Amino acid sequence: MEINKTTRIFCKLYLFIFFSFNSPIILFAQLNKSHMEIDVGLIVDMGSWEGRMMRSSISMAISDFYNVNGYYETRIVLRTSDSKGQHLLALSSAFDLLENFNLKAVIFIGAQSSVETKFLGELGEKAKIPIISFSTHSTSPFSNKLYPYLVQIAQDETSQVAAIAVIVEAFKWRNVITIHEDNDGWRVFILHLVESLQDKSIHIAYKSSLAVSSADNQINEELNKLMAFGPTVFIVHMSPILASRLFMSAKKLGMMKKGYAWILTVNSMNINHLHSTRSVEVIDSMQGVIGLKSYVPSSKELQNFTSRWRKKFLLETDMEVMELTPFCILAYDVAWGLAKAVERARPKEILLIEILLRSKLKGLSGDFQFINGKLVLNAFEIVNMIGKGERRVGFWTPEGKIARELSLSNTSGELEDIIWPGGSATIPKGSVTKMSSRKLRIAVPRNDGFPELVNVDRNLQSNVTSVTGFCIDVFKAAIEEVELEIEIEVDYEFIPFLDATGESIGTYSELIDEVYLQKYDGAVGDITMTANRSLYVDFTIPYTDLGVGTIAPKNNKNMWIFLKPLTGDLWLSSAGFFILTGIVIWLIERPINNEFQGPTSHQIGMIFWFSFSTLAFAHKEKLLSNFSRFVAIVWVFVVLILTSSYTATLTSMITVQQIQLNSKENYIGYQTNSSIVKGVTSNLNFKNSNIRPFSSPEEFANALSRGSKNGGVSSIIDEIPYIKIFLAKYSADYAMIGSTSTTNGFAFAFRKGSPLVPYMSRAIAKLRENGKLMKLEHEWFKRQSTFASEDDEPSSVVKPLTLDSFRGLFLISGVSSALALAVLYGFKLYKNWHFVKNFNLRDIMWGRIRVVMEYLSINN
Repeated sequence: MEINKTTRIFCKLYLFIFFSFNSPIILFAQLNKSHMEIDVGLIVDMGSWEGRMMRSSISMAISDFYNVNGYYETRIVLRTSDSKGQHLLALSSAFDLLENFNLKAVIFIGAQSSVETKFLGELGEKAKIPIISFSTHSTSPFSNKLYPYLVQIAQDETSQVAAIAVIVEAFKWRNVITIHEDNDGWRVFILHLVESLQDKSIHIAYKSSLAVSSADNQINEELNKLMAFGPTVFIVHMSPILASRLFMSAKKLGMMKKGYAWILTVNSMNINHLHSTRSVEVIDSMQGVIGLKSYVPSSKELQNFTSRWRKKFLLETDMEVMELTPFCILAYDVAWGLAKAVERARPKEILLIEILLRSKLKGLSGDFQFINGKLVLNAFEIVNMIGKGERRVGFWTPEGKIARELSLSNTSGELEDIIWPGGSATIPKGSVTKMSSRKLRIAVPRNDGFPELVNVDRNLQSNVTSVTGFCIDVFKAAIEEVELEIEIEVDYEFIPFLDATGESIGTYSELIDEVYLQKYDGAVGDITMTANRSLYVDFTIPYTDLGVGTIAPKNNKNMWIFLKPLTGDLWLSSAGFFILTGIVIWLIERPINNEFQGPTSHQIGMIFWFSFSTLAFAHKEKLLSNFSRFVAIVWVFVVLILTSSYTATLTSMITVQQIQLNSKENYIGYQTNSSIVKGVTSNLNFKNSNIRPFSSPEEFANALSRGSKNGGVSSIIDEIPYIKIFLAKYSADYAMIGSTSTTNGFAFAFRKGSPLVPYMSRAIAKLRENGKLMKLEHEWFKRQSTFASEDDEPSSVVKPLTLDSFRGLFLISGVSSALALAVLYGFKLYKNWHFVKNFNLRDIMWGRIRVVMEYLSINN
């Protein structure tokens, strides 16, 4: 039904008159109506500016909510307790509030450790009330299933460190320095940041820390240390108050000029929110800095609230705030959502936590919704400090990329133009001039038995120590590659692991312990990487061959060794095919070749002579048939491969002898004080009485020459680098007959977490690829021989060839012979079919078949 214009005007007039006369009555009824008060605890540090800002935001949210929803029957009453920034006092305040008031929820504001967060979760579980935790650090939030009453409002630091790493990578910076506030919460963030940067092969040149109580001279002293690295990239993660002092000192020292780059985390960027008498000076000192900010979409509602809140906060604290922090905006939305949940839960007797976690509303911060008990900010805008404020230059998207606009379709990885410190538009290089502010102390052991690997020569008279060897040269070459890659001067010195008299201080395991205890920064030498040692130090990749090998004397005295290259079945099969090939060629050539005719003994001899003469390719008989030539060519090919394989295997067997490592009559030698090799011999089930230690290549050779029966050994087991040195001197009489990858080779050891390790590993890989590592090995080992066997089994020798290796060849030879005979006699049957067809098949007997065959042979 269509409502005419007159009717609509009348209805509007009636409603206006009704509400004009009755609104005072309704308002009076609301004012006189009693409301149910709901106590909510608020624990906050009232001494901090952020704590006061968030408290003001929460109280304003509650006031605004009930102004809009005046007809609600509930009213939240805040019961505030001052934590004074002390964690224990904050936790005890929660107990006091629970004892003195009938709390329905607790709002906890302040940084918390994982232990404190766990305690709050258990407190909420016991009291059966929501614990809303605002924390500036949330690297490992707890599961909602573990603590269902814990509601976490946190800055997602996992996303933040990923965003910083992407920014550093985008500008192709390979070296950065971190500066953080010295307390547990800030240190945890730096640990996650270091991991994220290292995943992208970004080097942390130095980690600096400052206490919030640091005096100006202490800040200047720390910055002077950082100036020694030259213009580079600094990542700052600290409270706004400390950050403001840091940047004013940095500008005075000349660290805000061209060539420097500064990146601030979300927490440090809050420095721009506080307007004080020194704010102009602080902002002026930060020109060119870039940083992250939690992204909150702009709206008219947000602008209106910010304007009202600034006036209110100025009256309360006499402190002017330029911009609200994202946490203050979130606190407003959380308080609004809590008031709404309280009203909905009261009449239905439903748990408040369930209503709160299901809350959905359009807040000042955007879409307000909890996911798995957490409300997380994970989108960031990237800003550049210019002039009196900041300018947005891009976003870090939830997809893990940077872009100029926050949209899925625009992830180009580019930012708007940035003005860097000193007013420069040129991107800083981000290089540092040296690895650290002091020399690296590199311990070097001495191996008297194998000085080719590492040798320490100390002249007691001149007090001059020289360190040489293959390991030392590899280390120096790797350091040169590192310096070229990261443009860092790695300053180091070799410290002999010797006492005042020139004797070794201890074993290699004890040397690793000294590195772990940070007496040395690293260790270089013939140090084997093991799983146990890796628990205490960080190793580079190995720069030598992996595993251990076995040395044994060469043996050429076996009179039947020429039979060993082939197994028995291969010998028989080969002989059979020799005879078979001779018979096939005889069948083909006999009717047409006089050399294959004559007496029976001559023909039998010709069969054997022709086939076996192919071994030396000495057959002189001329073959007249193309079929026999085809069979002979295929067979000569088979013989060529068979003889070549036999020769190679026989050569290897003559070079080395087969030894039985587990024989009770044999003794095995190993290197003195080598726990690694001794462990290998134990794994091979040797008795302790059957192993004998030796300390040098000369002792190895002497023991092997005497043999087990004369007080020596039958073989030596040692790591491959030592074996290479031994064979370089004694290759004429000894050989390595087997190897196994039971050890991880030699590697350089450094302190746990040393930033040098990944760069050294890449340098070693590069040295191996470009041949420099092999060149150094030849220079020091003077290798003159090749190894007789590179088998992977512990006690392996050269194995004989088997029939399986030549089945294919024999198959080819047999098929070619059968094919030649089939085609030849097929042609003959076709040519003489007029004779064959006259025979009655029923009368064909063995004798008749023989006559036919003779006829065919004679009348070709």
